[in-house]
Amino acid sequence: MSEKDETQPRKEMTQKAARLLPLDALRGLIIVFMALDHANLFIAQKHSPGEYWGGGFPVYYDTLAFLTRFVTHLCAPGFFFLMGAGMMLFATSRQKRGWGKWAIIRHFFIRGGLLIVLQLLVVNRAWELSPSGWGVRTYAGVLFALGGTMILGSLLLWLKPKVLLGLTILLVVGTELLVPDPGLWGPGTNPLDLLLMVPGGIGSGENLVLWSNYPILPWLELVTFGLVFGYWLVDNPRKAFERSLKLGGAFLLGFLIIRYLDGFGNIRPRMGNSWMDFLNPVKYPPSITFTLLTMGLNLIVMAAFAQSSEKVQKFLRPLAVFGQTPLFFYILHVFLYAGLAWWMTPNGTSTPAMYPYWILGLLILFPLCRWYSLFKHRQLANSILRFL
Repeated sequence: MSEKDETQPRKEMTQKAARLLPLDALRGLIIVFMALDHANLFIAQKHSPGEYWGGGFPVYYDTLAFLTRFVTHLCAPGFFFLMGAGMMLFATSRQKRGWGKWAIIRHFFIRGGLLIVLQLLVVNRAWELSPSGWGVRTYAGVLFALGGTMILGSLLLWLKPKVLLGLTILLVVGTELLVPDPGLWGPGTNPLDLLLMVPGGIGSGENLVLWSNYPILPWLELVTFGLVFGYWLVDNPRKAFERSLKLGGAFLLGFLIIRYLDGFGNIRPRMGNSWMDFLNPVKYPPSITFTLLTMGLNLIVMAAFAQSSEKVQKFLRPLAVFGQTPLFFYILHVFLYAGLAWWMTPNGTSTPAMYPYWILGLLILFPLCRWYSLFKHRQLANSILRFL
C-alpha cells in the first residue's frame, strides 16, 4: 500500500470528526441543560408542572426559576433533530460499507425498540424515586417518542429532501390543527390517541394509569427535519452549517411574529403580557412557536460551533464527550440525581442551592461518559453496546 493510500483513511476520519463536532457539541450542551432540568425536579423539587395544550399553565414569579426552565426547552427539539441527522449520516456510511436498505431499517427498528423498552422498564423506575412523588403507573416519556420516531423515520430515510421538507411542514401544521381546544382538557380515554397524538393521561391524581408527555407524531416533524439536514451534511457540510445559521435567524423571526399575533401557531393564547409569558409557549405537544423558538436557537448555536476557531473547538470537546454518549448519560443521570436527592436533599432546596448539585452530577458523570465513549468506539459497528 502506498503512503498516499495509508493517509487517505486518516484524512476521511479527520473530515468526519470536523463534520460531527458541532453536532456532538450541541447534543452535549443540551444534555447539560437536560441534567439541569432533572436536577431541578429531583434536588430542588421545583420543576415546572409542564406547558400543556390545556389545563393549568406555569406561572413564574422568579427570573432564575423561569430561566432555569427556559434553557431546558432546547433539549427535546434538539434531541429529535440531531437523532434525525444522525440517522441519515449513519445510513449513508453503512451503505458505503455494503449494508442494504433492509439491514439499515432493521437496525433502527431494533434500536428504536430498545429505547421504548428502556423507557418502560428502566427509566420509569427512576421517576418513581422522586422524593416529591410520582403516581404514574405507565409513563410515555422522551425515550418512548425517540424510539417511536426512530422506527418511523427509518422508513422515510429513502425519501428525497424536498419530499421530507414537505412532510415536515405537513406535520408541523397538522399538529396545530389536530390538537383539541384547550377548554377540552381533561382525563383521556383513548390510549392510542395519548401515545400517538395528544399529551395527557388516563386516571387522575395519584392514580394515573397512563400519562403521555411525548406522543410520537408531533415530534416526528423534528426527526424529518433532521433527516433533511443530514442530507445537506452529506452533500456539503460547510454549506449545511451556513444554512443552519440563516434558518435559525428566520425561525426566530417567525417566532416573534407568530407569538406577537397570538393566534394560530400558539395552540393557546399567552397567559399574560410579560416577557416571561412571551417566551413561554406550549411544549406538550410542540406548538409552532415552541418549535421556531427552540430550533432557531439550536440552529444558531450549532452554526456558531461549526464556525468557531480551533482554539474554541478545544473547549467544545468536553461537551462532545457528553454528546457522544447520550443514552448512557441519560440513564445514569436520572438515577444519580434521584439518589443525591434522597441522600442530601429529601425536602428539596431553593433554586440557587440546586445548582451546585447539578454541577456535582456533571463532574461525576464526565469521566464515566469519557470512558464509555472510548469503549463503545472499539466495538463492532453492529454491536448493541454502540447504541448507548
